[in-house]
Amino acid sequence: MTETEEGNARHRNGGAATDACTRDDVFDNTYKEKDGPKPPRTIVWKNVILMSLLHFGALYALCLVPSATSMTLAWSVLCFLVSALGITAGAHRLWSHRSYKASLPLRIILAAANSMAFQNDIYEWARDHRVHHKFSETDADPHNALRGFFFSHIGWLLVRKHPDVIEKGRKLELTDLKADKVVMFQRKYYKPSVLLMCFFVPMFVPWYFWGETLWIAYFIPALLRYTLVLNSTWLVNSAAHMWGNRPYDTGINPRENKWVTFSAIGEGFHNYHHTFPYDYATSEYGCKLNLTTCFIDSMCYLGLANECKRVAHETIDARVKRTGDGSIRSG
Repeated sequence: MTETEEGNARHRNGGAATDACTRDDVFDNTYKEKDGPKPPRTIVWKNVILMSLLHFGALYALCLVPSATSMTLAWSVLCFLVSALGITAGAHRLWSHRSYKASLPLRIILAAANSMAFQNDIYEWARDHRVHHKFSETDADPHNALRGFFFSHIGWLLVRKHPDVIEKGRKLELTDLKADKVVMFQRKYYKPSVLLMCFFVPMFVPWYFWGETLWIAYFIPALLRYTLVLNSTWLVNSAAHMWGNRPYDTGINPRENKWVTFSAIGEGFHNYHHTFPYDYATSEYGCKLNLTTCFIDSMCYLGLANECKRVAHETIDARVKRTGDGSIRSG
């Protein structure tokens, strides 16, 4: 692992950005929202119905938990962790921010885990996330937290995107994603990969290997687990942009939120992450409360990952003193 201080591209509020990232995830303070009334919200009723059915199914699944075997519950937790890593270590830290490099076997594993998470294919997820960082808390942000908790949590998926989100997304430089054969393979076969990884495998294993009923095997390891992963990810967009302290930069909305850190296996150090988006650990504390960082470190130890980007301690200390809210003392 290497410690680097960003050098060429400028980051928001006078910070710096890594040379490696010709950065589509650095805040663009030249963007100005258009004057006049906002475009009307167009509800996507298909998404409303599907999300409602999913959450009603998850509530029903909770009633089935006492009937499930301990093996099924343990399998559900494992599926939660695997699918969460497909987002956190995969779509987020690897493909969106390029904060470390992964070998082909690890990229294949993370792509399969990402399909288990079922939150759009890697290419689309990374594109939208880069737009989120580049235009955070503006009309061009896909889940702009200034539009309220419900919108930033799930509402943004129930309405048509703001025209600025679409326009800015089309202008991003995404050649790194297009050049990754694993990303493009997953994108091409995304629907069958989701059916296999998100629903069939979680259901089949407990039914086949230890005789769980198909009913429980579908509703708990598949449906309930999937719903919990979705909401854990969405909390990063909503709660972690609203509640918590801002020890690194008071000029941005994202916060440090320990509850989101727990539920999203390390993604709740959000003020730090938006201040230093290139840091593979998304936190200055390494593995502390950060299962995703522990996973990446393990992959480095096994030789499956390398070149993890890190922020120098002096850079963090200087930023805390210059733009932080005084809630912590770095170092």
